[in-house]
Amino acid sequence: MNITRRKFVKLAGTAGLLFSFGKVQAASNEKILIAYYSRTGEEYGLGNITKGNTAIVAEIIAQKTGGDLFEIKPVTPYPDSYEECKKIASREKATKARPPFVGSVDISGYDTIFIGYPIWYGDAPQIVYTFLEGSDFSGKKIVPFCTHGGSGLSSTDQTISLTCPNAKILQGFEIRGATAQNNFAQTETRVVEHLKKLGLI
Repeated sequence: MNITRRKFVKLAGTAGLLFSFGKVQAASNEKILIAYYSRTGEEYGLGNITKGNTAIVAEIIAQKTGGDLFEIKPVTPYPDSYEECKKIASREKATKARPPFVGSVDISGYDTIFIGYPIWYGDAPQIVYTFLEGSDFSGKKIVPFCTHGGSGLSSTDQTISLTCPNAKILQGFEIRGATAQNNFAQTETRVVEHLKKLGLI
């Protein structure tokens, strides 16, 4: 059976698998993981999307650094409906819910871990905190990155610092969801600029 790389990426994400773009050699000897949550379906101002905004950014980071990707995929998927998803996201934030995700990843062998997410109600989705609270990030370097509709990082880098007090939080970056979805070249340029600042490429 022939399978394209795009289909493989989609299948791997569906299964909560870890995989590597390892053809690229990072400028440093850092072992890099890119863990991210990304949503498809109806998106405000973008219509129905089949590739999540944050997933697009995460895959660029992996391609440029040779890092491993891990999708934080909910056990119970969020609705495709934008309005229905908003209701659940609001309730989860209010109750500090910790939704479970599919699969697992051992972070012990990684030096730098990128954490990616969309901004929901001025915060990362609560499932991202399920991931962060489920492993020991002591001594790790964390790079937050997000996609958004106008809020930027929205202090999520500070919240992640509080959640993982024994990790070193490096400068994060943000990209508008519409840019990630509709302008790959600009998105790639923005990612490369930040990776260079971090000394990773």
